[in-house]
Amino acid sequence: MIMRLALPLVLLLTTSAAFAQKKPKDNLSGYDRSARATVLHDAVVYVGPDDTSQKVAIVTPGHELVVIDHSGPWVKVFANTDAPDQAEEKPDFAEDENVTPASGWVKDKGLVAPKTANGDSILFGTAANLEDLAMQPHAPKNAAGSAHLLYRRVFEYYPNSPISGEAAWRSADIRWQLEKLDNASLPSSKEQEAYLRPQLYDGEMKRIIKAFPGSKYAALAAYDLLDNKMCGDWQGLPKCPEMEAGLYIKYAGQFPESPRAAEAMYNALYRYGVLVSMYGAEDDRKRAEAAASRTQSLALDMHSRFSDSDFTRRAESIAFRVQQGISIYGNDRD
Repeated sequence: MIMRLALPLVLLLTTSAAFAQKKPKDNLSGYDRSARATVLHDAVVYVGPDDTSQKVAIVTPGHELVVIDHSGPWVKVFANTDAPDQAEEKPDFAEDENVTPASGWVKDKGLVAPKTANGDSILFGTAANLEDLAMQPHAPKNAAGSAHLLYRRVFEYYPNSPISGEAAWRSADIRWQLEKLDNASLPSSKEQEAYLRPQLYDGEMKRIIKAFPGSKYAALAAYDLLDNKMCGDWQGLPKCPEMEAGLYIKYAGQFPESPRAAEAMYNALYRYGVLVSMYGAEDDRKRAEAAASRTQSLALDMHSRFSDSDFTRRAESIAFRVQQGISIYGNDRD
């Protein structure tokens, strides 16, 4: 959840047909897909099939193992525990001379593989629990990251599952929101121009749009992608809210059924309200009047399309203030 730590959880995928046609590459690592598995808990890797033997490493939830042998309640694995998550279509078992998979034994419990019965639901549920845990005060450090990986395993291991679409979206959104929070702490986050600050990695979002064309998950991914085009600080100048309002209007037109359509329209309306104040400060009466008119028309449109949305009520409040001549941006005192 992360910033979806402030965002609502999206609904289940209405159709799985799109993803059935566009399956993720499931053998990127060069290992037999049937040998791949992930863990639901911190799993200790031992030198031998004995918990008194030397510990080699610890595999955290969501990271992959490659199962190469069995011995009673133990399985022999290759476990790449030190490689960072690479979402750029690079597998956990990357062929990188600097990454050496740890070989050893783990207890045969808490492992989920592509052939595990009900594995998609098990992985999804574990990820959802960790995602919820990441919202809590003093959450474990790796809760969000593990949720990201476990959701990803759902659509990698079970591409035809009816929940693979939502899992793909949640995985991508967790990464997006974490990176967004990190970037917000940088001095460059206040730069007006988007190209002057680090761009959020968009590969996962673009893959969702490609894999689920016309779905709500494609619409949700497209909304997140707008973050890379927003200004950092408006600096009191109208060019940023002008540009951003246009992007939100375009989004709402392109994705009218999106769960974020009402929010996009509100964001556009708010910026037009801001422009009324900015143009007024510049004594540009013509543009101020045009922006004020746009706030009213958008409020009416939202009332017609999203009458029960909080964003519509918020929009109507902004439109009323504009109509009353109350400044939306800057000092609103008379």
